[in-house]
Amino acid sequence: MLHFNRCPHLKQIAQKCFSRIHVRTDKHVQLFLSRTFALAEFRKSRHSTHSLVGDKNIILMGPPGAGKTTVGRIIGQKLGCCVIDVDDDILEKTWNMSVSEKLQDVGNEQFLEEEGKAVLNFSTSGSVISLTGSNPMHDASMWHLKKSGIVVYLDVPLIDIVSRLKLMKIDRIVGQDAGMPMKDLLKFRRQYYKKWYDTRVFCESGASPEEVADKVLCAVKRYQDVDSETFVSTRHIWPKDNERTVSTKFFSEAVTEGLASDGGLFVPEKEFPKLSCGEWKSLVGATYIERAQILLEKCIHPADVPAARLGEMIEAAYGENFACSKIAPVRHLSGNQFILELFHGPTGSFKDLSLQLMPHLFAHCIPPSCNYMILVATSGDTGSAVLNGFSRISKNDKRRIAVATFFPENGVSDFQKAQIIGSQKENGWAVGVKSSFDFCQTAVKGIFRDSDFTGFLIMEYGTVLSSANSINWGRLLPQVVYHASAYLDLVSQGFISFGSPVDVCIPTGNFGNILAAVYAKMMGIPIRKFICASNQNHVLTDFIKTGHYDLRERKLTQTFSPAIDILKASNLERHLHLMADKDGELMTKLFNQLEEQHHFQIEKMLVDRLQQDFVADWCSEGECLAAIRSTYNASGYILDPHTAVAKVVADRTQDKTCPVIVSSTAHYSKFAPAIMQALKIKEINQASSSQLYLLSSYNALPPPHEALLERMKQQEKMEYQVCAADVNVLKNQVEKLIQNQFV
Repeated sequence: MLHFNRCPHLKQIAQKCFSRIHVRTDKHVQLFLSRTFALAEFRKSRHSTHSLVGDKNIILMGPPGAGKTTVGRIIGQKLGCCVIDVDDDILEKTWNMSVSEKLQDVGNEQFLEEEGKAVLNFSTSGSVISLTGSNPMHDASMWHLKKSGIVVYLDVPLIDIVSRLKLMKIDRIVGQDAGMPMKDLLKFRRQYYKKWYDTRVFCESGASPEEVADKVLCAVKRYQDVDSETFVSTRHIWPKDNERTVSTKFFSEAVTEGLASDGGLFVPEKEFPKLSCGEWKSLVGATYIERAQILLEKCIHPADVPAARLGEMIEAAYGENFACSKIAPVRHLSGNQFILELFHGPTGSFKDLSLQLMPHLFAHCIPPSCNYMILVATSGDTGSAVLNGFSRISKNDKRRIAVATFFPENGVSDFQKAQIIGSQKENGWAVGVKSSFDFCQTAVKGIFRDSDFTGFLIMEYGTVLSSANSINWGRLLPQVVYHASAYLDLVSQGFISFGSPVDVCIPTGNFGNILAAVYAKMMGIPIRKFICASNQNHVLTDFIKTGHYDLRERKLTQTFSPAIDILKASNLERHLHLMADKDGELMTKLFNQLEEQHHFQIEKMLVDRLQQDFVADWCSEGECLAAIRSTYNASGYILDPHTAVAKVVADRTQDKTCPVIVSSTAHYSKFAPAIMQALKIKEINQASSSQLYLLSSYNALPPPHEALLERMKQQEKMEYQVCAADVNVLKNQVEKLIQNQFV
């Protein structure tokens, strides 16, 4: 069978493994290894490894006119196997009349029932089956088919289906009542196709049946090759014979473990999947949710997250949680500059774009036999976004997943602090630390690397630690979607044609957002230059210009843009690993040197590679405020301080020969004092709530963020913990939270 009950099977395997463990000094290491073994055994049990001509059927599903019959015949010829067309070979032979006659004779509802019964009485193996367009509307028959085959969804653009049906002179299909437009019924049917497919073939306009058939075979091969898409640490050193070692992980393991055991970050072993020009063009008219599903399906193997389940997660993440239906709209600012608005989520920052989805991925990937404590370091926006995201998982998942977010007590804006503290829920807590974000981030990484402590938590409390910062692959991956979507929106709005280059300018602290744009380019989005915008903590700008990452005698400066008040950019390691041809030995050397000597220098060849794609500069506090003021005076648009940093740098570095998309990473309401100072509003000493309401009265763009206004209405003071800047103190706090939540 292709559909398995995930939890009981894993529990049996895990219990079998755990029963073999002998308690020794390194008992937690053995427990960790047994857990990894359990996941591997479960994965093997979950998917068949039959060849394409084995006893599994290839089941082609899609709307009328998708080409299922034609493509099925081509696949049958290629594989030398039987081809069955449900219309011709099952229904018409069962009924002794044509399908159209049957529909006219019995009507829509009775037709679906009799069609389903005919399919239930049919069985085969090792065949290619072309379904009718209405088969997926009958649950029992689809479950029957899925037991013996792989369901492949031929996803053809709606406009192509409508034109094909006209050419075929088909003016009515099953379920179409009098007066209902064909387009509306086809849209309605998509929910059934999404429910049943195991893998999707995205059929761009103009693709020939032979091309689609080849895509189907590739999709089926990928589906069955469950070990084909693995992850390695950026510090993994490949043996000379290039044999795979235990260091390779599956997507589900990379998400649940967060940080690699050697201190590195997980990255795909292979290159990012690349979409063809035709596939990208077919996404121009798609919604954000549709784009997200297509792109993420290509990056997440269905053995880790089945496509239908992934679709449910994406719907839950972006369906109703965002104030703007476009999720991440692009707004023309002036000239060649466009603003990518990433602040319409529930906490008003770009972190929502990934942290509304990542908790669902995480909850799906973890085994049911362990509890998980998520540790998060935040420079401002991540904390509230993580707490909000994990508060939206199911009640059962909340019982086994908790979150502790550590923030610099005096290093975030007053509003951000109130938002983090106010976002605490039954499974999430905020902890202030009397230090900087860099200390918080380093401390959290250190806790993950402390095998004695993590092993103790596993043995004593059955609790595993993980992360939700952008060091976690499940957090970084969804960010690729909005960079791709922004480009497609420019095409859709007629500002550019597909294939025309754009630059992106991103306020950068931890390097995750700009790295996601790099990955979007690897998937086929024609980004010309990545403009890295820094504030007065411009270590990244200096590095991109010189190749020297130098923290010696460099102190963190608090600025109006606290989310990029960062000196140690964690995700830079992923990009250097990519540029250095996946040289894990070099990454180990460089980042160990950064920890021990507080600087490193990359060789000239790598500097040249970096500067081929990257441009960098920084913005002073005065320039930041001036940009907010001048932009408002010119257009009535209020930039938040981070976006203002990016605009200043874009103005200074971009040559205006192509559009530049400036990432607006937070809503200005979160930084009311800075905005009021920039706009020279005298009532600067008012309470945060008064400042927010005053700004909302300005009738500026973008409009007020309702969720943030609602947050300020909540007057109750929530308690939170404050810790000294001591890793041992943080460990004690983590243990106490685990005791309170899970014991």
